Amino acid sequence: MYDVLVVGSANADLTVRVERRPGAGETVLGTDLVESAGGKGANQAAAAARLGGRTALLARVGGDAYGQLLLDAQRAAGTDVGPVIVDDAARTGTAMIIVSPDGDNSIVVSPGANAALTPQDVAAAKDVIEASSVLSLQLEIPMESVRAAAEAAEQAGTRVVLNPSPAPEALAPELLAVADPLVVNEHEAAQLSGRSGGTPGEWAAALRERGARSVVITLGADGALVLDSAGVCEVPGIKVRAVDTTGAGDAFTGALATRLARGDALPDAARFAVRVGAAAVTKPGAQPSYPTPDELPAA
Repeated sequence: MYDVLVVGSANADLTVRVERRPGAGETVLGTDLVESAGGKGANQAAAAARLGGRTALLARVGGDAYGQLLLDAQRAAGTDVGPVIVDDAARTGTAMIIVSPDGDNSIVVSPGANAALTPQDVAAAKDVIEASSVLSLQLEIPMESVRAAAEAAEQAGTRVVLNPSPAPEALAPELLAVADPLVVNEHEAAQLSGRSGGTPGEWAAALRERGARSVVITLGADGALVLDSAGVCEVPGIKVRAVDTTGAGDAFTGALATRLARGDALPDAARFAVRVGAAAVTKPGAQPSYPTPDELPAA
């Protein structure tokens, strides 16, 4: 029995810090390259496992050094990597990350083995899906595999947490219909709601009208907004000194899924997840920054 099964991407993060991000055609000097474990799926699994959640990951990595790096990082976090598929014919996915002094970042992802995670791979993990309280999904793997995982979870009675990132122009109705919650940032909320203007509350309402069972909009330093059948709940942020925001949203989602699996109401789970996301931005990197329960800031 798992609290959380994550079906998603696993990437090696190649990070360089710069004094300022370059413009078009411009070259700037950066720090030494740092290689670490990342990918939205692997990040969410590591965050959940480090918080004590019984966690498994279904992903594809290459049979290369980066693939071994990712597997080692998941094991160190406490994730069950039994469902991970090692594809000797593929390169492990990579993410090239530029971080500015304020902690903000720009990321380019090369999918590699992530692009080969198939609906058949999902079908082979049916027993794991059925044994999980919550399934966490993102969109760095093929959309047909995301749909297959969502459908399998719906049939198994497994709750689906959907983080539609990178955000598509529109989200398939069948995916919106199983999202409980749909977890989006402000940019994604505005885009997927079809409203270029408005407020987070209006975006959340529009997304629920479009079919999402519940919605969580992350607001960075300002916390989060939750909308479910009980109404709207605003979760305040926690003031910290941001060093690197890479993977903070994944830390939030992994924490949210863990608390939902343990029976928390959505607003309570979001309050906990805000603390986890705040802790994650105080250290460099994605997975290396994820806290244990003892490392969380006060609520």
